[in-house]
Amino acid sequence: MFIVYTPAGGEPEHYDARSLLVSEVSIVSRTIDMKWPQIKEGLAEDDLDAMRGVAWVLKKRSNPSLRWADWDPGVEEMVTRLDKTEVETYVAGAVAIARQDPEVTGAQIVEALKDLPPVAMDPAHAEAVIKEMAADPKDEPALEVQAEQTPSDPSEPSPSPALTSSESNTSGSSPTSATSGPETSTP
Repeated sequence: MFIVYTPAGGEPEHYDARSLLVSEVSIVSRTIDMKWPQIKEGLAEDDLDAMRGVAWVLKKRSNPSLRWADWDPGVEEMVTRLDKTEVETYVAGAVAIARQDPEVTGAQIVEALKDLPPVAMDPAHAEAVIKEMAADPKDEPALEVQAEQTPSDPSEPSPSPALTSSESNTSGSSPTSATSGPETSTP
């Protein structure tokens, strides 16, 4: 989870909450009187105290003398954004739940997740993950078996029938399978 702080007329600053150390969490917790689970929940809900506390402690890394009272951002200057791993985890979970109903199509899953890219640090990545993980083999046209086609050269072998995308996947796993984890890189 990233906190994006954009001061009036300034450039956005990004603070990665996942980089916090336990000692820093303790400082945030004491300062805003919230336990770590409440802080994490607060970040997910754009809670101003949680965002301010985490960003303040992370700013203190480069400015150790920065006091709580000296850093008071505007209400509209901070938002949270999901990192790549969080997007992948969220989409994988949503797809796994949706796939339990055989009536749900890939297009419906994509529609249900349309509000996710705007809250991601990398909206293009979020869109690509949604498209990839929500892809529904029954929505994709099957490769057509080539009709009788006589090769121009009798020494060339005749083409073999093409496989459908589901037949060509022999791994038995899907992008949402427990054996294929998301990338761990972040922006």
